Amino acid sequence: MHLLAFDTSTERVSVAVCAGARVLACEAAGGAQASATLLPAILGLLAEAGLALERLDAIAFGAGPGSFTGLRTACSVAQGLAFGTRARRAGGVPVLPVDTLLAVAEQARQQAGATQVVAALDARMGEVYAGRYRHVQGRWRRDGDFELLAPQALQVPAGWVLAGNAGAAYGPRLGAAAPGLAALPEAAAMLRLAPQLLAEGAAVPDHAALPRYVRDKVAKTTAERAAEKAAAGAVR
Repeated sequence: MHLLAFDTSTERVSVAVCAGARVLACEAAGGAQASATLLPAILGLLAEAGLALERLDAIAFGAGPGSFTGLRTACSVAQGLAFGTRARRAGGVPVLPVDTLLAVAEQARQQAGATQVVAALDARMGEVYAGRYRHVQGRWRRDGDFELLAPQALQVPAGWVLAGNAGAAYGPRLGAAAPGLAALPEAAAMLRLAPQLLAEGAAVPDHAALPRYVRDKVAKTTAERAAEKAAAGAVR
């Protein structure tokens, strides 16, 4: 199978290519630099693997949740690359949106053999994105939907592993949930997830690929910030 995967949902760009049994991966600066570093990293890996875009079975991207700008960057690049293959391949290369929290869970399985994972990523604004995943009979299953919640509200059941970057971001605020396993949505993890997702019919045409935001805004209003400040003062 020939696959391309990339993620820009965090402060790091992660890119990986699968060319049969060969896997190549690289990292680059993310955040505000993602739009400048992503394409060169992709083209460099494809060239190293000797793969043309139209030979890919799918283009996987980190669909979210995560940084709003990062998600839009990854989605638009995936759409553009797939659209560009239409002239050389009927219908173009399929696009595979991958949940970033699922990629975190898979990375935790790869790193530590975890099969019950609470994946949690820093959502900024004093909140975390979280999701629960079980690896059963060689396949991942999500328990419920994604959550957006305060770090102290994050719950990790007994026997489960907390994975992601929420621990690094919020530390003691996670309370009983900390410590956890440091893991990010690696592109290589997305490559490992791709066969299951493709078999489940998760691939879509380029125009149908969309990011998964979860939060409906990127910043708090002045009134919301003032209310929080007043509440914090009252507590003190």
